[in-house]
Amino acid sequence: MSETASMPVTIRLCQPRGFCAGVDRAIQIVVLALKKYGAPVYVRHEIVHNRYVVEGLRAKGAVFIEELNEIPQEHRDRPVVFSAHGVPKSVPREAEALNLIYLDATCPLVSKVHKQALRHQRRGRHVLLIGHGGHPEVIGTMGQLPDGAVTLVEDEKQAAGIVLPAGLELGYVTQTTLSVDDTAGIIRVLEERFPSLEAPAAESICYATTNRQQAVREAAPGTDLFLVVGASNSSNSRRLVEVAERAGARRSLLVQRASDIPWEELGALATVGLSAGASAPEIIIDEIIAAFRSHYAVVVDPVVTAIEAEDFPVMRSLRDVEMTPADMAFVNGNI
Repeated sequence: MSETASMPVTIRLCQPRGFCAGVDRAIQIVVLALKKYGAPVYVRHEIVHNRYVVEGLRAKGAVFIEELNEIPQEHRDRPVVFSAHGVPKSVPREAEALNLIYLDATCPLVSKVHKQALRHQRRGRHVLLIGHGGHPEVIGTMGQLPDGAVTLVEDEKQAAGIVLPAGLELGYVTQTTLSVDDTAGIIRVLEERFPSLEAPAAESICYATTNRQQAVREAAPGTDLFLVVGASNSSNSRRLVEVAERAGARRSLLVQRASDIPWEELGALATVGLSAGASAPEIIIDEIIAAFRSHYAVVVDPVVTAIEAEDFPVMRSLRDVEMTPADMAFVNGNI
């Protein structure tokens, strides 16, 4: 028993947290494809950025690859799923050239950003994409347009120094998982430098990113520790860590499991914040709360800032496939 086991700790549990509708849809697509076609089903890139989810799907028969040419010749009749982050136009073209069955699990809100970028281009604008270089979503968005049609802007410093031809008409879009505050700062700099800069037809940062950041912003002030469940390569999870620190958490950590928490360093705590990135399953939240109960006398205090009811249906080809209760529990992040 821990020496702190009788010490009272309040866990401010953020809601919304964890899986968003786009992640839920992407995981459903892989599970349904496995049920319809049998194993193996190939998945290009991690379907979502979460090791627990990826390993769970691998155990069910999913095979994760980075490029389509990794699919063995004898398995070219097997389906391949594109991840929720979206892919460049070259990827489905390659799949068609290889005669592959492919299922596009791109989040509809990422697809919306693709359409916004294409709309700018159709109207004769050069596109400024606010995002993080190398992130799969950014690669996918840039790959919707011809080479040279998009300029990536990663931060305010870049926005202040970017050099573009005089008289060029400009429009911007953003990666869906950015910090709301950081993005506003970058846009402000760009608008000051380029007064005719056109905004996208609708907000690019997705509802789930905004909602999770707002919940963290309200829960973080005065916390001794703020934990965000998520992977190190998850953009939206890393942003939540930053939001917690800016909002007043004394310390904020990104963890994938309860075992990642440096228990021996924590000592006396009064208030802990807890949230999860959009690709983190609820079962890990339960695991972390249970782990805290073994170290402290825990009271859970929900911090509810929004109720999410979004639901993105899977493609028609999979809608007649039935899922068991266990399948549904996995899709919802509960096993």
